[in-house]
Amino acid sequence: MKKCLLLGNGGREAVLAEQISKGYILYAIMPYANPSIVEYVEQSNGKYLIGDPFDKELVKKFIQEQNIEACVVSQDNLLQEGLIDLARELGLQTFGPTSKGAKIEWSKTYALEIVKKLEPEMIIKNEAITNQEQLDKVIEQYKDDSFVVKPEGLTGGKGVKVGGIHFKGKEEGYQYAKQCLEDADRVIIQDKVEGREFTVMALTDGENIVVTPVTFDYPYRFEEDKGPGTGGMGCLSFENGRLPFLEQEDIDKCANLIKKTIHELNRESLEFSGVIYGGFFKCKDGIKFIEFNARFGDPEAINVLNALETPFTEIFEHISNKTLSPENCKFNKNYTFTVYVVSPDYAIRSNKELCKFTLNKEAILKKGAKIYFASTKQIEGNLYTSVGNSRLFAIHTSGKTLEEAKQKAYNAMENNVDEVLNYRKDIGEIYEH
Repeated sequence: MKKCLLLGNGGREAVLAEQISKGYILYAIMPYANPSIVEYVEQSNGKYLIGDPFDKELVKKFIQEQNIEACVVSQDNLLQEGLIDLARELGLQTFGPTSKGAKIEWSKTYALEIVKKLEPEMIIKNEAITNQEQLDKVIEQYKDDSFVVKPEGLTGGKGVKVGGIHFKGKEEGYQYAKQCLEDADRVIIQDKVEGREFTVMALTDGENIVVTPVTFDYPYRFEEDKGPGTGGMGCLSFENGRLPFLEQEDIDKCANLIKKTIHELNRESLEFSGVIYGGFFKCKDGIKFIEFNARFGDPEAINVLNALETPFTEIFEHISNKTLSPENCKFNKNYTFTVYVVSPDYAIRSNKELCKFTLNKEAILKKGAKIYFASTKQIEGNLYTSVGNSRLFAIHTSGKTLEEAKQKAYNAMENNVDEVLNYRKDIGEIYEH
């Protein structure tokens, strides 16, 4: 059986670990012992190493010592730092783009330039700003806070701030933009538009694409989509692969842009294979582009990978052989539902104190839900602790109706998740802004 290395440690990596372990022997390098990844490594008779996945010498040594044959990377900064490039140099079968291919995520201006070239009507009016004078001039054009500030680089899904939601008033938005400019020598100011946000992800072998079920994310910290932006507090997908406010032609338009983008990235050499994430708005005047990610979203990966009918490892083989097609990459007809559980301080304040909590994992599993750990370590038994100040773990369910999946998740969590922890109780309701 093939030996496959997974790098990274979040909830997205936890569900990838589950999928990989079903067909390969799983190996992992992670900075702490994520309980989910540890479980799947052990189930597959693999091996894990607690260490820095950015340490290329460490990664190289582990690959060579363990005779590893394949590598999966789906974490933004690991892709930017070229861990897939390293795996390719060592002759491994890979899932994920090179650093050059991942530029569509770590450089927002680069992504916008590509989309402007391929589908200019999908671009929201924006300005890429490189100096203070330019920033002052652009902000002066707005009467109020009806603009969006986008940092140039990676921000873990938390850097983009929308006027009237993340900042109040023109001056506050200006100060944030100024800070972004000082940090990275570049910032994007974009018009604020009214629309419904959604995600289209596609698996790709570098030539062909297969669109996954479209997902709807809940990025705001509190119920009714209030509070600061987060990495995602929950996510859902529908049985038909669409969302209620989308037509198939909307998804086809997004898929067409994604396919053309993949071809643009791979014109000279194969820089991009694996999965591409497209964020979009459905507006009154059509579909508008928000961003590209060069990897699975989190929590979107949990929904999409649980909707797979074809084993992930088979899809990996088709990607490697450039034979990927809708015929050999199938999804089931279930609704999927994910809720993230977080510490009280998450996305609100930076608390250096660890959050210790209890979790009745066995009871949750008995009620038909799955648990995917993220920034969490197990102390002993049902006692756990946070690692850093990110999301702790995700609860996932599926069902023949959205209500069935929703009730299954919240019923499983009732009395089994420590009351010191927080989670949104309104996942499953789709709000309009």
